[in-house]
Amino acid sequence: MNAPHKRDFSTNERLPRIALLAAVIGVLSTLAAFVLLSLIHLFTNLFFFQQFSFADRSPAGNALGAWVIAVPVIGALIVGMMARFGSEKIRGHGIPEAIEAILFGKSRMSPKVAVLKPLSSGIVIGSGGPFGAEGPIIMTGGALGSLLAQCVHVTAAERKTLLVAGAAAGMTAVFGTPVAAVLLAVELLLFEWRPRSFLPVALACAVAGFARAVFFGVDPLFPLTTAAPSPVALGSCIVAGLLSGMLACGLSAALYRVEDTFAKLP
Repeated sequence: MNAPHKRDFSTNERLPRIALLAAVIGVLSTLAAFVLLSLIHLFTNLFFFQQFSFADRSPAGNALGAWVIAVPVIGALIVGMMARFGSEKIRGHGIPEAIEAILFGKSRMSPKVAVLKPLSSGIVIGSGGPFGAEGPIIMTGGALGSLLAQCVHVTAAERKTLLVAGAAAGMTAVFGTPVAAVLLAVELLLFEWRPRSFLPVALACAVAGFARAVFFGVDPLFPLTTAAPSPVALGSCIVAGLLSGMLACGLSAALYRVEDTFAKLP
């Protein structure tokens, strides 16, 4: 095995330090997830029930009548002003912005993103916007990882690793899926499968998984009943997967087209 090939698949003496920082980021990202979900609950109660409460409540039981149509518009206007006068980086659902920060921003994110992204996401989702917590927590966790990396002396590659560790840990904290979070990070953000980056990200997700039990409990986010597998059920899953993939492609294309159209407006 030649030296360059060996370096590609080996660790170095800095790995324990980066892993320790990743563990800290795992805790911070869990705290960020708790804040994000609390903000979503708060703004849901404020917009739809005019109550200051952090209770997890569905907006379906509101008594606004036809005026409920105006609620998402008001939320969008508020966030639009935040993006205009606060930070343009809060636009979008989070994942493309994290990729952009890695590819073009040397994995550097500003403190504004770490503060404004969960706040703006709480307003948008809480006011009935058709979004979820995945993108915002990936952006927020990534911002925390990037900010911590900028506070210590690390290389650009290590800064990217810590950014991805924060993003994956945040996803773990929200959904309770550490394995899926690691795989998502490797596929979309890391662009490599090496111990020097994979191990810190996996450790951050493991720490976030334990911390999640403290803040959210150990129950699954989407509990499912046990059912015996059958050919009909498996066939239905295949059809559902194909249709969902097609729908996702169409929705993504439509979303980006609408975003580009509005970006051209004065």
